Amino acid sequence: MQQTPIRNPLQDHLLAPENCVFAFIDYQPEQFLGVQSKDREELLSNAVMLGKIAHDFQVPVVLSTVGVQLGVNQATSPELRNALGNAEEIDRTTLNSWEDQDFVRAIKKTGRKKIIMAGLWTEVCVAFPALDAIKDGFDVYFVVDAIGGVTKESHETAVQRMIQAGAKPLTSLALACELQRDWARNHGDTLRGILRGYFQNRHKLREASIAARH
Repeated sequence: MQQTPIRNPLQDHLLAPENCVFAFIDYQPEQFLGVQSKDREELLSNAVMLGKIAHDFQVPVVLSTVGVQLGVNQATSPELRNALGNAEEIDRTTLNSWEDQDFVRAIKKTGRKKIIMAGLWTEVCVAFPALDAIKDGFDVYFVVDAIGGVTKESHETAVQRMIQAGAKPLTSLALACELQRDWARNHGDTLRGILRGYFQNRHKLREASIAARH
């Protein structure tokens, strides 16, 4: 069975490994501690899965932290760093990464106009750069199950704010499938591995939740 022809990624309205860039923002231990909108273990698991997707599909990554050089925060959680292949970190002092010249320069250097954003917290470190990037002409996507806010209300409000501004929500699983498109393409085995890990983690978290209630 032949694979379907690959559409021109530069003209494709859907995401492809050749037309997008990942932005991972502030996945630091201190930021995880402030998240209340989602189970932190599940959130970390989804962020790590997202890192594997970026790495395995060979999509450019911009990884950013805040306050490390100031001595306020630690670096990116090691689980995510490992999944990303130890990508270089861009440390900032700004809450809004789009107000950091090094961050914006790194995004623009890729030549990609589609940005897949994920980070902590939703209402600040994801929403602010998403709104600015849209204003600057970028096509912004945010991964709903890999981000979290300090409250469920603040997370959901930020999600609606981004959608109203034109950002597109998606999940990590849907993203992996959108990048693949055809099981016969080179990354078919990669996607199967990602899916196995995803469902195994879901089962593990469900079992842990059941055990905690008894």
